[in-house]
Order: sequence, then structure tokens, then C-alpha cells
Amino acid sequence: MTTWQVVRVIAGSFILLSLALGVQGSPIFQSSNWLWFAAFVGANLLQSGFSKWCLMENILRKLGVRPGC
Repeated sequence: MTTWQVVRVIAGSFILLSLALGVQGSPIFQSSNWLWFAAFVGANLLQSGFSKWCLMENILRKLGVRPGC
């Protein structure tokens, strides 16, 4: 997998996890504050789309993930 694919997998997982933890009736760690985490991830995806710079991609490259699109 390339860095852009890993970034999307991580972002999607974070958003789904934070939404699951933020819904009413979630058995563990129920709090609407988890929705702020989903908003943070979404805002970072939006900014990286406009600026073409993503901190997570830089971190993944340093960890040895193959760059590419």
C-alpha cells in the first residue's frame, strides 16, 4: 500500500470509531466529545486536499511506507 492509501484507511477508521463512540447508547466510553475527533480528522482531510500537504503522509514516509499516488 502507498502512503495515500494508508492515510485514507487510517482516517476512515478514526472517523468511524469516533462516531461509534459518540452515539448515544454506545456501551463503552459514551461521550458526544468523540464527535469532535471526527470533525478534527475531517478538517485535516479537507486542508490536505487544498494544500496538498498531509502530516500523516510525512510520518508514514519516515516509517518506511512506500510513497505514491
